[in-house]
Amino acid sequence: MSCRQLIQRVQLLYSMKSPCQTCICGTISRKFHLVGALNGSAPVKGRTKTFEEAQQDLQKAEKRIAKKKNTKVKVISVYRNMTVSQIATQTSRTVDNILDAMEYANSRQAFRGGKTEITDVKVIQKTLTFLGYRSRIISNPEMVVAKKEENSRDIEPQPPPDPSVLVRRPPVVTIMGHVDHGKTTLLDALRNTNVVAQEFGGITQHIGAFSVKMSSGNTISFLDTPGHAAFSHMRARGASLTDIIILVVAADDGLMPQTVESIQHAKSADVPLIVAINKMDKHTADVEGTEQMLLQYDVIPEKFGGDVQCVPISALKGTNLQQLQEAVITLAELMDLKGDPVGNVEGRVIESRLVTGKGKVATVIIERGTLKKGNLLIAGTSYAKVRGIYSDKGSQLKEATLSSPVEVTGWKEFPSAGDQVLQAQSEKQIKEAIDWRNSLKMEEKMDTDQEAINEKREKHDAEYKKQLQLRQSLGRREYNFVLKTIKPNRAKEEEVHHEGPSLSIVLKGDVDGSIDAILNTLDTYKSQICRLSIIHHGVGEVTMSDIDNAKLFDGEIFAFNVPVSETVREHAKLNNVVIHEDNVIYKLFDNLVDSLSKRLPLREEQEIMGEATVMDSFNVSFKKKPMRIAGCRVTSGVLQRKHKFRIIREEEEIYNGPIVSLKHHKSEVETIKQDTECGLSISDNEIKFERGDVIICYRNYTAEQTLDWTPGF
Repeated sequence: MSCRQLIQRVQLLYSMKSPCQTCICGTISRKFHLVGALNGSAPVKGRTKTFEEAQQDLQKAEKRIAKKKNTKVKVISVYRNMTVSQIATQTSRTVDNILDAMEYANSRQAFRGGKTEITDVKVIQKTLTFLGYRSRIISNPEMVVAKKEENSRDIEPQPPPDPSVLVRRPPVVTIMGHVDHGKTTLLDALRNTNVVAQEFGGITQHIGAFSVKMSSGNTISFLDTPGHAAFSHMRARGASLTDIIILVVAADDGLMPQTVESIQHAKSADVPLIVAINKMDKHTADVEGTEQMLLQYDVIPEKFGGDVQCVPISALKGTNLQQLQEAVITLAELMDLKGDPVGNVEGRVIESRLVTGKGKVATVIIERGTLKKGNLLIAGTSYAKVRGIYSDKGSQLKEATLSSPVEVTGWKEFPSAGDQVLQAQSEKQIKEAIDWRNSLKMEEKMDTDQEAINEKREKHDAEYKKQLQLRQSLGRREYNFVLKTIKPNRAKEEEVHHEGPSLSIVLKGDVDGSIDAILNTLDTYKSQICRLSIIHHGVGEVTMSDIDNAKLFDGEIFAFNVPVSETVREHAKLNNVVIHEDNVIYKLFDNLVDSLSKRLPLREEQEIMGEATVMDSFNVSFKKKPMRIAGCRVTSGVLQRKHKFRIIREEEEIYNGPIVSLKHHKSEVETIKQDTECGLSISDNEIKFERGDVIICYRNYTAEQTLDWTPGF
């Protein structure tokens, strides 16, 4: 080993231990030790060690430290109502040993018997710390097992059906694509193929899903909810909600980022694609070029040897729509789509909203069974006794069969989009299942809170260890000096404490980049007159849960470049939650500043209406009562009797209040203009007017405050 390597290892060792552990003196400065090592030796009592001796001492010290580092402290899992016997089993000690340790660690508190339950977890933690263990708090395993045994309270999907009862069902198709590529036009064109002439354009109820019956007698169920939250939960127990995706791509624009995102969604859900190349009638259309672009994302059309059907269409003119529908039916036949029409009802919520005359309504796709009026349904933590079943055209149905998109009324609460719908046998069963699901949500929240606590504890431990290493490496004097230096800087970095009014917001955006840009700007918000809290932020459309969160905190929702469905808008209106929709970032911040300013309380302001100077004073009698009159001349503005007045004498206010009389000559008037003489009196006869007194007429009014923060653009 070279001297340089030895010095480096000595420095590393000294940074870990204080004072020096490589020799027995332990008091000589490190600088002296390093100088000695540089000269090929290290100082020790009475003589200087040779290079080889110093190297051997260093190796021994490193072994001791490595052994200590490798010694891991055992972590014991503890929980409330843990018995002494259980603690002994966890630590591999005797019950008597644990009892003795508990008495020593807990101020001689007496504990008797191995079956004694310790209700205070801190007592167990102190005992384990005394014995040299670390501890972590967990849920009582017995309670967890008991909770799992209660799973029968929940309502779960049925087992797979007998293949003999399966029948062919219509395909469920979701249309996705960029908003500017004609998706809406295609949806309208497909919907109109199933509407009679007199009802053309008269559809006022848009439920998010509809059925198209072809001339061949086949039916296709279309969902117009691309990017919907339900799309990520399309398959449940072998029955898929979406069987086929029609990807709409504009022939004159090609693949856009949202188109690529749709392709990724389809692949992750393992749903086959049919590409509808729209706007083929435009002179700038490039159908072949669009097909070539699909190859970049592993979407291989049939003409290139793949299995993806590409159908050129014109949604505006209705060209090749029949061919597109036939492509869907062909693919559906190859997939051999079947379902169980006789089992209990299972389905999926597409959307929910409030409809006048119907109440709370949910659009549901039937995945299993046959839905009938009077059925009891549960979806998430909401339930319904079916009062009515309506088709996409608004007509009432007696029943809904497989793959049918229908409106279901009778819900007690709004079910969330994507929730699985299951049939129950009784209301008692539903209430037990809802209680069970709510308890699971509470446990998940507790686990999340515990994770946050553990994370904060780990940060604290890491900071403590960092400070400990710094103190060991610098020494007490140098450490105290550094601590005095960094403490003021750290205090400056602490978050400003806000008091008074506040605004809580939910932020939703189209992509991560937009959210990051907005959050980076919000990081500069340090106003102390109105606190700004971000309840939730994320990518995607505004959802029902966003509305509920905003309502809970009396907050508002800011949607940047994302659509807000009518269902969500109705839910927000019902809950008095404001939704700001913007697609330009500076407009979003203008709305945010306005919302923050509106939360500020109105401030009291004063406006000077006019001033007058006392020229002389008079004493008169009015209704046998003495009254002091000030003869004045208005020097600026207007004196108005209805406002308040201040009397200033030698820059000191001697009166503030109303007047009882304002006269011009002998007439009582309401207003005196500038450069006009008048006489006025006040109710306080103790105040004597003097020549030179200044009388100020003013009015109080309230004004909105202005926020002391701008985004900087």
